[in-house]
Amino acid sequence: MPAPLSIVIPTLNAGSGLHTCLTALMEGIEAGLIAELIVTDGGSDDETRAVADAWGAEIVTGPPSRGGQLRRGCDAARGTWLLILHADTVLDAGWTSAVDAHLGQADAGYFALRFDRGGRAVAAWANLRARLFGLPYGDQGLLIRRSLYDRVGGYDDIPLMEDVAMARALRGHLTQLDGIAITSGEKYRQQGWLRRGARNLWTLVRYLAGANVNTLARQYRRE
Repeated sequence: MPAPLSIVIPTLNAGSGLHTCLTALMEGIEAGLIAELIVTDGGSDDETRAVADAWGAEIVTGPPSRGGQLRRGCDAARGTWLLILHADTVLDAGWTSAVDAHLGQADAGYFALRFDRGGRAVAAWANLRARLFGLPYGDQGLLIRRSLYDRVGGYDDIPLMEDVAMARALRGHLTQLDGIAITSGEKYRQQGWLRRGARNLWTLVRYLAGANVNTLARQYRRE
């Protein structure tokens, strides 16, 4: 049986963390789960593409926009399942068992969130939000059957909240996997866990209330 997974990772100057993210994927190669690795880059001027090339990734390039990058990457994928990951997210050991156990299901899956250092309360809120409201963020990963991805229309080409838009499209078809995605908490540590968490929540509320996503993205980058 051919390997089912296409790994899709959006990048923009992500060279410092990409190697660690990819190293954790070796478990999936050894388990025969990964068919291809696609890095969809938004114009990095650091070592991102060199790292991706060294790992044998197919590199897709285009304008910087998380939603647009993910759409291009998923369009290029040929696997029966897509596993979308952020470049600063590392899947915890044993993730292949969680993925393998899910492959017979129709629903999409996401991982429980943990930060690399600190932030237990923020991670607990993120996991609760995902379970109660069906709104996992992109740093929790997304495992989705290709046919389901196509059925909901794929990622919107938007600069922010593309993960929330996808989660809303998948409402009722999302389940938490028995595995952990460990993501970087560096920005939280720099800006303060409470301050950044509150900003993220306020951005989400405004988006769900219908605020223009391009305006939200400009404001988000400035803060």
